[in-house]
Amino acid sequence: MNVNDCLVSAPGKAILHGEHAVVHGKIALAVSLNLRTYLKLKATTTGKVCINLPNIDTFLCWDVSELKRLTHHSCGRQQDEVKRLDAELVKRLREFVGATNGNLDTGSMATLAFLYIYLSLFRPSELPSLTVSVWSELPTGAGLGSSAAYSVCLAAALLCASGAIPCPLKLLDHTARWWQEDLELINSWAFQGEMIIHGNPSGVDNAVGTWGGMLRFLAGRIIPLSRVPLLRILLTNTKVPRSTKVLVARVKEKINKELIDINQHHLNVMGVGHPTLDTLCQVTLARGLHSKLTGAGGGGCGITLLRPETESVVVQSTIQDLKDRGFDCWETSIGGPGVQAHSPLSVKDTVLGILNRH
Repeated sequence: MNVNDCLVSAPGKAILHGEHAVVHGKIALAVSLNLRTYLKLKATTTGKVCINLPNIDTFLCWDVSELKRLTHHSCGRQQDEVKRLDAELVKRLREFVGATNGNLDTGSMATLAFLYIYLSLFRPSELPSLTVSVWSELPTGAGLGSSAAYSVCLAAALLCASGAIPCPLKLLDHTARWWQEDLELINSWAFQGEMIIHGNPSGVDNAVGTWGGMLRFLAGRIIPLSRVPLLRILLTNTKVPRSTKVLVARVKEKINKELIDINQHHLNVMGVGHPTLDTLCQVTLARGLHSKLTGAGGGGCGITLLRPETESVVVQSTIQDLKDRGFDCWETSIGGPGVQAHSPLSVKDTVLGILNRH
């Protein structure tokens, strides 16, 4: 099979309202961040499949013949038909990458998602040699949809490599987006990756990574919103790690016991707040700004809305205040585009340097 090189990116996400809407049925609003995950797929003739994840210091290679032994009759499915997760293949891959007995480290789960989509999209007799390199501006485990952005990039690149969707880049294009039908297919396969990583995801994160902009989630339905303004925010990483899977399960348990209605005021009571998030809110409020957690809570990140009239000196002094407390903080924006194909000219040299390292 002739596999073409490709370079893609997908954004992270922030939740503006309703972090745990998936477990209590209320409305959630999610928006894309202008912080992206980049993936480069390069065809090779080495007879090997490699994945390079410098954010988590992971580089792995396998012989194509070794991976063929993991496949079975359902691998190489019709690329335009995404079925339920193939439990048999997932089990084999978990054993292969060592993601068994509760081992859910980031590298293992990222590798598992990659191998699952790769083996699902190519027929066993046509498994290509390739190297996939991924680098992200998004911190992992911080509630910013880093795993979904990764899954969206994997889906887009591997679907293009398999010939299921075309590369949207035309001559002299720097960036390009896929047609709606192709985006729906990318989103479906990205959701498969999210299921592998998170177990029972809502689908909101991968939808934001695919379409970008702002999405409304209500009772399982995801609705894109039009005419979304590009808003400035401060994004603060408390650097307290948290597990979306564990926190969502904790909230669901409490909701089932009818202990409390969820809203921002009650998130701490629900067990998904954290003293560092309280500190974030207090520091920004002292500067006349308002903040909230984003994602599952329990640490991770918070967002602070910057109004158009917010002066630069206020922004910079707030950033410094937060850094003085040991947080990472940077100014960015929300509402940007979803998954994109890139020419090398549209990507920063520093990013290309990292992606080209292997």
